[in-house]
Amino acid sequence: MATLELGTTSAAAEPGTPPGTGTTVRGWVRPGPTAAQRRADVLLGLGMAVAAVIGTELARGASPTHVDLGIGGVEPYVLSAAVSLPLCFRRRFPIPVLLAVAALFVVTGERAIFAFASNLTTQASLFMAIYAAVAWARDRRLMKASVAVVFVGMFGWLAINFVRALRNNEIEGPNHALLSPYVSSVILTVALNILYFFGAYFWGRTAWGTARQRHELEQQATELAAQQEANARRAVIDERLRISRELHDVVAHHISSIGVQAGGARRVMDSDPDAAKNALSVIEDSSRTAVNEMRQLLGMLRAADPDVDLEAPVAKAPQAGADRLPALIADVNGEGLSVGFHQIGQPVQLPETVSVSVYRIAQEALTNVRRHSTARSAHITLRYLGDSVELEVIDDGRPKHAPVGSRLGHVGIRERVGLLGGETEIGPRAVAAGGFRVRVRIPLDPQNRPLQGGDQV
Repeated sequence: MATLELGTTSAAAEPGTPPGTGTTVRGWVRPGPTAAQRRADVLLGLGMAVAAVIGTELARGASPTHVDLGIGGVEPYVLSAAVSLPLCFRRRFPIPVLLAVAALFVVTGERAIFAFASNLTTQASLFMAIYAAVAWARDRRLMKASVAVVFVGMFGWLAINFVRALRNNEIEGPNHALLSPYVSSVILTVALNILYFFGAYFWGRTAWGTARQRHELEQQATELAAQQEANARRAVIDERLRISRELHDVVAHHISSIGVQAGGARRVMDSDPDAAKNALSVIEDSSRTAVNEMRQLLGMLRAADPDVDLEAPVAKAPQAGADRLPALIADVNGEGLSVGFHQIGQPVQLPETVSVSVYRIAQEALTNVRRHSTARSAHITLRYLGDSVELEVIDDGRPKHAPVGSRLGHVGIRERVGLLGGETEIGPRAVAAGGFRVRVRIPLDPQNRPLQGGDQV
């Protein structure tokens, strides 16, 4: 039965492979031991050899009869140490070590029975050799064949000893149990040997499967890291493309205004020079504003990935901007989230790229609150600080226990603010306050001027 199982177990049946994973491990070969593991094996083999010699001496002293010390009076000691010494290489050469330990195990049992039967170190050495062969052998077929040979040889040797004991009538006892002393001894010995040999085999098999599973998990972690990096890069590219579309609308507005003013100036240049001068002044301001805003986002335009296919134009929505924050809040309210808003400081006329970015950041922050937080309320604060504008979105929730998002929205916020030369703070609020905070500060051009009474933000 042992031979059949060892010879027919397929590679796919080995333990350690979670079902349905994306990383195949068929044909996986376990890497060899590290330098530290090889040093540990040497120390283990030497320590076991010393322990075997000591155990042999103790067994000699405890023997109730005279023992034969064999060749030179040291044969039992040499054999006991020899059984353990191959363990110095148990992970580097697991199959040769198994065969060597098994052969020396039998020789010791034949030549120095007292050192064999009463020395636990000798018994442990063969157990560890079997375990190491199953756990570390790279050629799995050769390992199974070697283990099968050792198992058949050991149980065959055990059967020979039973025959000897029966022939010499060595197993006797005064008690009259259900079974004779001989039969009882045979059953107990066979059961212990089955536990011993197959326990070592299955323990080693489990260790090999665990190593294979660890390798698979490492491969999956590498793949996930690569996917996350690709997703983060794609999020940055998508954000840049969206900014570029918004920049197109902003620049188109300025160019259209320049065209209208230029046409008017041409018509009234002779009849009304003052009006023509005013039109040229407007053209100068519009062109300077357009150039400044294009310069802010030039880095983004140069870094855009040429391999990314641009989607077809979508239907135009109302132009996003800081003035549309109340409308954004009205859309979000009533969907399980209460959002408040207040404005601090003297409003100024924001560059359109900054105004659009303020709106998009608030939109992304509220989307994250709804999707990934238990918050029931949030608050948006827009601060005009003279040389900069600051937007803060806070909530009172905690992250949901369900899997959270990829945080690529945060990547987009940081990318957008970074292109405008601003600063970003994203993370949990103080423990006492609870919730989450998204706060950005975007610098403004000194030419930004306060809005007049009828202007809107």
